[in-house]
Amino acid sequence: MHDIEPYYQWRDLYISSEDEKSPYFGTVNNEFSYSNKIYNYFIHPQWDSFDSTTLYLKVLFVDYDEGFSIIEFIGEWNDSIENDIMYLKREVVDRMVPEGIYKFILICENVYNFHGLDNDYYEEWYEDVKDGDGWICFVNILQHVEEEMNNCQLKYYIHFGKKFNDLHWRKMNPTILYEAISKKINK
Repeated sequence: MHDIEPYYQWRDLYISSEDEKSPYFGTVNNEFSYSNKIYNYFIHPQWDSFDSTTLYLKVLFVDYDEGFSIIEFIGEWNDSIENDIMYLKREVVDRMVPEGIYKFILICENVYNFHGLDNDYYEEWYEDVKDGDGWICFVNILQHVEEEMNNCQLKYYIHFGKKFNDLHWRKMNPTILYEAISKKINK
């Protein structure tokens, strides 16, 4: 897992640690010291923490004019024991929504497991963004993770599934990715 880096090809367009509105403004990642772990596995030092011990993220891009963000994840999304959605909501989302971010694209191809509990924080997040004509979309979810999300009834709050999987998002620029997902949501 230590070889899996957050996507870096958009760094000429956006760097979260240099964005004064970002929850990660001023964050310094050590390129040479591996200290963050998911269970017993070190992960690349470029991943950012949001107080979860099993899930890390990287804010890849934010467009304040269009009101969207693209966030990549790695690890195990565990709401039942770690309450990851609470930490994500409080530490990241609740700091982005007041800045005008109402559309969230979450790249989940490196989320290896999902353990849901209840939907309260997902519902709260949905309520926060729908007033701004926003949405939340999980992209490229592994099949067993998608099945667990379906079992937890997340489809009422989050866009995910077949039409949002197998997106070759690395070949797109952030705006094209946003437009492609927005078009699928609005169909």
